[in-house]
Amino acid sequence: MNEVTKTLELKLVSPNAHKRRKLRETTDAYRAALHAAFDAGCSTQSAANDVVVEYDLSGYAKNALKQYVPQLCGGSYDADELHDEHPVRFTNEGVQLDHKPQNAVEWYVKVPHHDDYHLWVPTQPNPEQRPWVEAVFAEDADMGECRLFDRNGEWYLHMVATREVEQRSPDSVSDKTPIGVDIGDSALLTVCHRDERGAPTAPTLWNDEGKDVRRLRKTYFTATRRLQERGSNCITESFGDQLWRQIDHILHAVTDAVVEHAASVENPVLMLENLTYIRESMDYGSYMNRRLHGWGFAKMHAQLCYKAAERGIPVETVNPAHTSKTCHVCGEAGYRPEQAEFRCTNEECWVTSYQADVNAALNIADRYSSGESRSREHTDGNDSAGDGARLTAPQDSQADGEAHQQTLGTYAS
Repeated sequence: MNEVTKTLELKLVSPNAHKRRKLRETTDAYRAALHAAFDAGCSTQSAANDVVVEYDLSGYAKNALKQYVPQLCGGSYDADELHDEHPVRFTNEGVQLDHKPQNAVEWYVKVPHHDDYHLWVPTQPNPEQRPWVEAVFAEDADMGECRLFDRNGEWYLHMVATREVEQRSPDSVSDKTPIGVDIGDSALLTVCHRDERGAPTAPTLWNDEGKDVRRLRKTYFTATRRLQERGSNCITESFGDQLWRQIDHILHAVTDAVVEHAASVENPVLMLENLTYIRESMDYGSYMNRRLHGWGFAKMHAQLCYKAAERGIPVETVNPAHTSKTCHVCGEAGYRPEQAEFRCTNEECWVTSYQADVNAALNIADRYSSGESRSREHTDGNDSAGDGARLTAPQDSQADGEAHQQTLGTYAS
């Protein structure tokens, strides 16, 4: 069995004026407590408790704050500032589900307001996630932290759920087909693996989707900055939500397609770079940092992991060091004169110029056979960039290379 975690979305159905007022009171009190604890620099749960205890919130929201604020103040996030859009967090004991199949709206959720007062509100789960909601209600899945937020006047609750799914029987390394997935800037995702002869298959690159996300993010930063300068905070928040929903839709569509592709391959194992330390150490200037940090690496990683697990496809991660600057044929170091181009410096190698993202995806896939990969569920330890492992998987021959020069078109030259 394999443990999978997923975030479930439940839309609160037409809460009346009284319940809307109570939801807004909870949100306002939570954000006031969050800002007060953050401004006080509460780096421990005890310090956070001394601040949030005075606010008119349920114990479930206070307990969530006591865990969250220390992460912001020098912990996991080390935030420099806060924004007003933080959702209300509740620990898992506070929210409850009820199911009344005889009603037009079948599902109901209990939202904590105060310690002695809670709101039962009809809710509509995401239809695609109904099996998960039923599993939570039947206690076949564990409920984690819940988050309440307002999106353009509509109220939503996000619920983290964890359950066990059946995992495919283990196969030997030689029986597996490692599929390299490169998350990049020019192409949102690039997928490639080797066939039974060890030659690269035709890759798939999501270039257009990458352009769409870059365009949406540029629009977001430009427009919101101008709106903020005019003091139009409500319009800024609404406009930003619309753009981020479009980005989320693109990310889900692409990760769905990647997992569907993997499912079509015999004995697949999805290979990802472990980017935990990469994002923390990136420093390419303010413009590139904004672009790279905003690609949602962690979100796409999470989506690929849980979607693959639902299909019984194992996921493993590798050290990301030098995957984009190592030749997938000879293993020698090369360079990238442009974002989408890799050049090998080994004069004896048939590769002169190759599509950089495809080259990186093949290197990621090859590191499975080199023995350096590991299960995505076991991520203790340091995966920071170091010396890349020498590739030991079968490499394409020059004959294969000549054929691929003709069939890959822009992918090799």
